[in-house]
Amino acid sequence: MSNITIKDKIDQLGNLMIEIFHIVGLFVVGVTIAWSAVSEYLLIMTQESNFASLKDILLLFIYLELGAMTGIYFKTHKMPVIFLIFIAITAITRFLVIDMKSLVEHDKFNLLIMVVSILVLSIAAGVLKFTEKKYQSNGNY
Repeated sequence: MSNITIKDKIDQLGNLMIEIFHIVGLFVVGVTIAWSAVSEYLLIMTQESNFASLKDILLLFIYLELGAMTGIYFKTHKMPVIFLIFIAITAITRFLVIDMKSLVEHDKFNLLIMVVSILVLSIAAGVLKFTEKKYQSNGNY
């Protein structure tokens, strides 16, 4: 006779439901990222200027990083936090490229804040990479 209790069966069902939610949720996020990226690409291709600007290219990089982060999370069940930092750096860079004139126009201190933000995020990415290699966990969460 098996020693599986009702609690064990409920735990198994709960784990299965969480796994299904996880897969469906990631699929929805991934499809949404792909849909948004394709829509943005089509908008870029139909511009009257006949070329992609730097702000357009940086936006596509943000979509690429979001897609890569989602894919890694889907495969490994681990959130690659460093990708969030890359996305933040790219977003700030894109903001600087697009709105530099209006940013400095109101207060020159804003530009310094943006540059320092990129520096802090870059240092954080370096620390994450260093600690990932030094203290990498082999166990599951």
